[in-house]
Amino acid sequence: MISVTRLDGKTYWLNPHMIESMEQTPDLTISLLSGKKVVIRDEPEAVIQKIIAYRREIGIYKNEL
Repeated sequence: MISVTRLDGKTYWLNPHMIESMEQTPDLTISLLSGKKVVIRDEPEAVIQKIIAYRREIGIYKNEL
């Protein structure tokens, strides 16, 4: 799970494997495979770096090299 910050300032934990897409308009909207959308404060680059770090931590990145 990765932590993101909702617009109200609360921390929200998100399963990065469920992310389908991200769109910045101007807040970042994350669309999940379930169809749910989450609007957060975080910058897209920061979320991507958290996803990369998470995947490295659990060892998935080795299959992607």
